[in-house]
Amino acid sequence: MNSKVLDTLEYGKVINKLLHFVVTPMGEKKVRELKPSSELNVIQKALAQTKDGADILRLKGGIPLPKLHNIRPYLKRLDIGASLNGKELAAIGRILRATNEVRRFFIDLDDEKIKLEELYTLADNLQVLPEINKRLLTAVETDGHVTDEASSFLRNVRKTITTTENQLRERLTGFIHGNSAKYLSDAVITIRNDRYVIPVKQEYRNHFGGVVHDQSSSGQTLFVEPQAIVELNNRLKQQQLQEKEEIQRILRELSEMIAPYTAELENNADILGNFDFVNAKSKYAAAIKATEPRLSETNDIYLRQVWHPLLKIQTAVCNDLMLGKDYQAIVITGPNTGGKTITLKTLGLVQMMGQSGLFIPAFEGSRIGIFNDIFADIGDEQSIEQNLSTFSSHMTNIVSILKKADHHSLVLFDELGAGTDPQEGAALAIAILDAVGARGSYVLATTHYPELKAYGFDRPQTINASMEFDIDTLQPTYRLLIGIPGRSNALDISQRLGLDKQIIEQARQLTHSDSQDLNDMIQDLVQKRRLAEEEHLGLQKNLSEAEKLHASLENEYQKFNNSRDKLLEKAKMKANDIIETASRESDKLISELRKMSLNAGTRVKENELIDAKTKMNQLHQPTNLRQNKVLQRAKRQQAFHPNDDVMVKSYGQQGVLLQRLSKDEWEVQLGILKMRINENDLEKIKVTDDNSKRGTRSTLKTASQSHVSPRLDLRGQRYEEALTNVDRYVDAAILAGYASVTIVHGKGTGALRQGITAYLTQNPSIKSFKFAPPNAGGNGATVVYFK
Repeated sequence: MNSKVLDTLEYGKVINKLLHFVVTPMGEKKVRELKPSSELNVIQKALAQTKDGADILRLKGGIPLPKLHNIRPYLKRLDIGASLNGKELAAIGRILRATNEVRRFFIDLDDEKIKLEELYTLADNLQVLPEINKRLLTAVETDGHVTDEASSFLRNVRKTITTTENQLRERLTGFIHGNSAKYLSDAVITIRNDRYVIPVKQEYRNHFGGVVHDQSSSGQTLFVEPQAIVELNNRLKQQQLQEKEEIQRILRELSEMIAPYTAELENNADILGNFDFVNAKSKYAAAIKATEPRLSETNDIYLRQVWHPLLKIQTAVCNDLMLGKDYQAIVITGPNTGGKTITLKTLGLVQMMGQSGLFIPAFEGSRIGIFNDIFADIGDEQSIEQNLSTFSSHMTNIVSILKKADHHSLVLFDELGAGTDPQEGAALAIAILDAVGARGSYVLATTHYPELKAYGFDRPQTINASMEFDIDTLQPTYRLLIGIPGRSNALDISQRLGLDKQIIEQARQLTHSDSQDLNDMIQDLVQKRRLAEEEHLGLQKNLSEAEKLHASLENEYQKFNNSRDKLLEKAKMKANDIIETASRESDKLISELRKMSLNAGTRVKENELIDAKTKMNQLHQPTNLRQNKVLQRAKRQQAFHPNDDVMVKSYGQQGVLLQRLSKDEWEVQLGILKMRINENDLEKIKVTDDNSKRGTRSTLKTASQSHVSPRLDLRGQRYEEALTNVDRYVDAAILAGYASVTIVHGKGTGALRQGITAYLTQNPSIKSFKFAPPNAGGNGATVVYFK
């Protein structure tokens, strides 16, 4: 996008508005670098992030981000082996704490099933450094002060300093409140040159001995360090020097600890800056009541009730703007001060906002195009330095535009052809519009030349437009009328101002009535077209929702049919297995009967045996389940009765049926609770005593016993069991020499994931950890890196 059009359309003012909403220097940098893009995937990603930010702002009040410092210079110093001071380390600590807070925020959002398109992936790239974060939090306060907890030596030194200072104050208090008080000019204890002193009158300077460190401006008071406290002051000075050296050692140690992780810290700071940038975009959109635009790769622009983003929405006039579908050029004609220029700027600036990934000041359902470049010739650009008149300046700009414009360009002309003879200017304007149209560019032009009114009717893909004028108030309404050429309204205005009616009528007879009739007809058609467009948008929305619902129902219906067929087939096979078993038993029984009859000498009639066999064969069940007596009997066995043991599937708990409350509901005793449960949520079970004796089988083996897998799957395990297995597994993986492992915990309610995160944060053997990539489980698995 050329830089000149950014200035012409005041894109920088939109950037300044965005800057009011950032809280970090990283976010400010991203706002200042924001420029319109012409790549579809870049724009889609930026708009998706803005939408995620708008949803979070609406539901949670925005992404929680504190004010942070730019730590990039500090990290560069660490890369060359330098040590950081307390304030610089505190700034890095704030980055790490903000990283933890933001990461936890997005985990909670995911647990609440809040759908986001882009920001979950961005949050997954944040890397927690628990050991460094804990160390900095303990050792350095937010203002850079090194705490007593930074080291035991520092704590002891500071205790001795406090003891020495108390001794000094006791000695000096004896001087200022004892017999020596008369030698002092004031009963105070003060410090000069980092040593405790008392104010002594000039004439008694030798009374206390010791060292004179300073005197008052009048010379009447000397600040003396008495000889009695010189040794204590020396001791205090030595202790303070030890404190300073220990602080420097701690800062050096902390710097060395952080140095290997500068890349991770810089990445975290950049991601936090991106979140700050997204926050700013969403807050700005809320402030101007902007909406998400749709993208049209064919540059079919439709801006519903759009207004200029730099105007107050309470006073701005909204207009519908359409370009690209039915026509590629709009020529707005009519008198000045009607709002033609602001309409031009609105289209250009809104288009650039959308291509920058910002929401646009228009109603929902609006579409923007994707242009490689936008050109604008707007305003009086005369140049005294270059000896250019207004017309010459405009022509110089237009020549430059014609050299660069193509079918992926949007061109905005304001008062095309102005500044010269009207007849030549009108002819030149028509020729320029033809030249731009031949390049396939999309054009919005304004002019006050009446000759261009016919241009929209004579040229294909071109339409006239005008700004509405209220003849009752003699004021412009600033509303855009597509399809209606501008008119001067001179006769109506003259009549309102009191010009003689006979003169008005004579003037009307000299004008063509067909022109007025045509304008009225076109205005009526434009109004009907706008209503049709609104109705079309509503129908499209309803159709889209209906198609989604139909697809969902069709998918569920297919699943139901597949499940039903499988269950039917399984039931048939089970029933027939039972019958085959019974048939084999009957064959065996009949064979034994034959043998018995032969041995007994009394022959059983063969037809009786055949009849018995036939009756057994008739037990074979048909495939129609309604006639399947075996399955009906099995179904009766599964029927629920009071005192039956059941499993409540939604809770995973065993209970006992108490009584039937309705056709589909039972009262169930779950421990000490009695609950009303739907029958579909119950499963009949048999409880055996062995269940209580069955132990929990651990799936974890130590490295010395067997091979340790680089992947631990905890899905299906209880919370306490899973954490025990994680602790054993981490120890085994470290003994096995792994650099990193993957722990699969699933998404579920998020409780197990939170417990594992808390454990990993506190384990000193963990270097860092993060969620697995999206194709390896996403936030359902955690990758752990060992030291």
